[in-house]
Amino acid sequence: MLTQLSTVKSRLALTVTDYDDLLTSAIKAVTARFDKEANRTLARNTGTTDEFSAEDTEVPVSCFPIESVTKFELKSNETDGWSEQTGVQYLIRRACVISLLSPLSFLPSSSPRALARVTYTGGYILPGTSPGAGQTALPDDLEQAAVEQVAYWFRNRDKTGLIRSWPHDGTYESFLQSDLLLEVRAILKKHERLVL
Repeated sequence: MLTQLSTVKSRLALTVTDYDDLLTSAIKAVTARFDKEANRTLARNTGTTDEFSAEDTEVPVSCFPIESVTKFELKSNETDGWSEQTGVQYLIRRACVISLLSPLSFLPSSSPRALARVTYTGGYILPGTSPGAGQTALPDDLEQAAVEQVAYWFRNRDKTGLIRSWPHDGTYESFLQSDLLLEVRAILKKHERLVL
């Protein structure tokens, strides 16, 4: 989770435990939504695999910053499956793109396109855990955005999407078109994964 329950409760000035399960579920939902909006996995994962065309030499990974690359594999048909490729020369650029010296496969155009796969460890260390050597903590702006989004949802959970209401002499209601706060959307844009 992108933030801890205690941080959200402190932001909301809650001391009771009545809402702990609800807030924990909200934090999980916001975490999943942030991953979707940023087009990447923010939390650190080991053994993450990304598939790409074997003719590509630039591989934008889905879980970064990259800590280490474990292996490259190649598959040209389902019968033979994946075969590990050794001696692959690569460079990690900006902790999010793996640049290969050469493509993993040069198949004739009459053959089906080969598929490649990279296995690696990457992503941010989430709050509540201290980063080790070579690991990167979740940026403060992302955690604060998650806290603010959960707090906003919690305070307005009974009127989700409602911007304004005229309850006197008739009803006028205006609903928000986005379920993310504008400042949260701006922060996520900075951390978005761009695909080449």
